[in-house]
Amino acid sequence: MPRTRLELEEIAPTSQRDQLLAGAVDAALVRLPIDKTDLHAISLYDEVPVVVFSSDSSLSVAEELAPEDLAGEVLIVPEDDVLQPAVPGTIAPRFAAPADTKAAVELAATGVGILIVPMSLARLHHRKDVAYRPLSGGPVSSVALAWVAERTTPEVEAFVGIVRGRSVNSSRS
Repeated sequence: MPRTRLELEEIAPTSQRDQLLAGAVDAALVRLPIDKTDLHAISLYDEVPVVVFSSDSSLSVAEELAPEDLAGEVLIVPEDDVLQPAVPGTIAPRFAAPADTKAAVELAATGVGILIVPMSLARLHHRKDVAYRPLSGGPVSSVALAWVAERTTPEVEAFVGIVRGRSVNSSRS
């Protein structure tokens, strides 16, 4: 749809439903769970959880980490956390929770602790002084395409069709 303008807007996970219902966006990639009242949603994929840490940490020698590998580490959980990680053996920080994931990555870069986030957030906030590794058995973050049911426009329908893999020649079923 080359003639249809697509604008990307960043939406905080805490306001994704409100932004949709207010009409600020026509459709959104959202993190589940979300209250689906008045919304349609198509599950797309589950994101791999990763552990973010200072690049000089001994954790960097592993290709993948298990929860038991994190025993004794300070677990930083930002206020905008989307995973609610609970890892037995980790230590709660003695400092206030950072306001957002970006600030939490900055803290992890200093070596004061680790952070568990979906891989896309680790990539978004990647820095030269941090590394990350997949966390086996960690909490996943599911992503979906959502839109307000009563505001299903032809453009939204076309986009949903693309997401579902329909082409111009395929049926709507």
